[in-house]
Amino acid sequence: MSKQVQRVDTLFLHEVNDDYTVVARRDDERLFRARLQTKETDAGPRPGKFRLKTANGEDPRSPDEFVEIARLADRIRVSEQTSRDGRREIRDLLDGYQLAEKAKVVRTCRYCAGNGRYSPITDETSVEADGERICQDCAVRELERELAFKGDLTGAAEDRLEELLLDVGDLDRIVGLLEGQLDPDLTKFDEVSANTDDVDPYPVSDLDLHPGVQGLLEDRFETLLPVQSLSVENGLVEGEDQLVVSATATGKTLIGEMAGLHRALSGNGKLLFLVPLVALANQKHEDFEDEYGDLVDVSIRVGSSRIRDDGQAFDPNADVIVGTYEGIDHALRTGRDLGDVGTVVIDEVHTLQEEGRGHRLDGLITRLKHYCEQRENARESYTGAQWIYLSATVGNPGGLAKKLRANLVEFEERPVPIERHLTFADGQEKPRITNKLVRREYDKESSKGYRGQTIVFTNSRRRCHEVARKLDYPAAAYHAGLDYGKRKQVERQFGDQDLAAVVTTAALAAGVDFPASQVVFDTLAMGIEWLTVQEFEQMLGRAGRPDYHDRGKVYMLVEPDAVYHNSMDMSEDEVAFKLLKGEMEDVVTAYDQNAAIEEVLANVVVGGHSAKRLSERMVGDVPTKHAVGKLLEYGFIDGLDPTPLGRTVTTHFLDPDEAFKMLDGVRKGMDPYRIAAEIELLGEEE
Repeated sequence: MSKQVQRVDTLFLHEVNDDYTVVARRDDERLFRARLQTKETDAGPRPGKFRLKTANGEDPRSPDEFVEIARLADRIRVSEQTSRDGRREIRDLLDGYQLAEKAKVVRTCRYCAGNGRYSPITDETSVEADGERICQDCAVRELERELAFKGDLTGAAEDRLEELLLDVGDLDRIVGLLEGQLDPDLTKFDEVSANTDDVDPYPVSDLDLHPGVQGLLEDRFETLLPVQSLSVENGLVEGEDQLVVSATATGKTLIGEMAGLHRALSGNGKLLFLVPLVALANQKHEDFEDEYGDLVDVSIRVGSSRIRDDGQAFDPNADVIVGTYEGIDHALRTGRDLGDVGTVVIDEVHTLQEEGRGHRLDGLITRLKHYCEQRENARESYTGAQWIYLSATVGNPGGLAKKLRANLVEFEERPVPIERHLTFADGQEKPRITNKLVRREYDKESSKGYRGQTIVFTNSRRRCHEVARKLDYPAAAYHAGLDYGKRKQVERQFGDQDLAAVVTTAALAAGVDFPASQVVFDTLAMGIEWLTVQEFEQMLGRAGRPDYHDRGKVYMLVEPDAVYHNSMDMSEDEVAFKLLKGEMEDVVTAYDQNAAIEEVLANVVVGGHSAKRLSERMVGDVPTKHAVGKLLEYGFIDGLDPTPLGRTVTTHFLDPDEAFKMLDGVRKGMDPYRIAAEIELLGEEE
């Protein structure tokens, strides 16, 4: 061996039990690994046995070869982990051959040294593990072993943990993340900074609105918020249609209220304020009654119902009608007279892209525009409606504004910073972690004097109650399955800060006003579908309100390798990083066959022979010709006139295939329960 070894950069020695591992390196490559045993002589310690490590075991060599190699070495390094006695012995041995001046004690990775690798380390290049420092490569390998016990994580999740490991330099803290520990320095993925666009505030005194609205606003504000100022500068008071895109809690809603109330009180038609969910309509109706009830008459229209839970009838002649999309669409499909409409506010307009609901909003907008145009043609005193579309999350604002034929008012300010945190936990651990987060937040008070409160999003009504019951501090489930009175009770309790948390499904994502400082995602699914980037952004935007909180916090509780339905093609940890790093999706309304048939039929019922023009004006691309063919085949239309059957189908928002299956069953005299079962099976097949 010594004849083959002409030069050695580094000879490394590390004590293992009573022997020494010897590693020779040249040009950053290992030449060999050996085991050295020493013996005591009258002259001091000397090499006793020297064995070369081979694939088949050990190859005994002359002890003198160790001395020859030591002479060839440019430097000799002794592991710091070698005992004090061992280091003294090595020094004395080398001194006996006048080689001690080459030797130096260095800090190395014990894991590497034990496996015959030379890895000098410093505090900056090492990781703490179980009370000692090891090299980064060994730390990563140890982390990978821990991950193997916890389940399969995706590459993105592993990369995130390895990145944290090298950044923090503490293996135990990183492993703690896998066990549900809430170290905020480690769970924090990033922070979305607060930012303000440079917009000159518009003085309320310069608005020139109807005296009733003007006086009310002047009592509340001196200047408008930035997004409101931009809207006014872009023609809000002059009646310009607008798509307003701005983050949650930046003041979008008041834009629609200002315009609508001004026009209503000025005799230019009523305000329709439309939202996607009954819970939102109820809350907005109550808000309008409280804030503007002395100025205007307010009514509500939800679904096909004409009666609210509290017995108050829908008044189509009211100055302000708060409604759900379906509620107003039902009025149009059934030929109700809504009177002169001066302003239409479509809140949460990004709903256009939702499967199942998006095409109905697309159809509603088109049919309501047709209604206003027909009324404008018939009444000289009516000048049509102003349209205001509101959203916090639109990936293609310019394109959507063009399709809606509206001016774009885009404001990218976020009023408070939002921390985004990610931690790993299985389904059973999640309520425990949520409980800790809720407690920690509720025990804090902002500089504005408000306690921290939490919205917990989960994927089912049952899970809402399950999680809420496991929280130590006052909490309540909140979802569309609760009756109106119970929902209002929860809203009041949260507003009074009597609740530390609400646990909810998608009902809150669309904007029910809960001033929470923290959002926790118990799952990243809603029902059996993964969240989209847009839904995720909409939901996390509920965290942090400028009038209440100094910052918002968002926690994603992610179960590695978890899915919630066999149709899901990604795991929860994959989805987490897709959401955190993803681009906002474009708002595009997609049409399958049934959606096209439903909307074209509704357009025929409302627009008659103008149905083709209505369909062409919709945001999505509607395959009108094919839909008309199917409507004729089903007997839902006769030419471009709806049949009584077609009117019934569209009045009740029936799925066309289900309606046809129902009709076929009735004609065959089938038992109603069997018809219902076959319709249910049809849905499962789809």
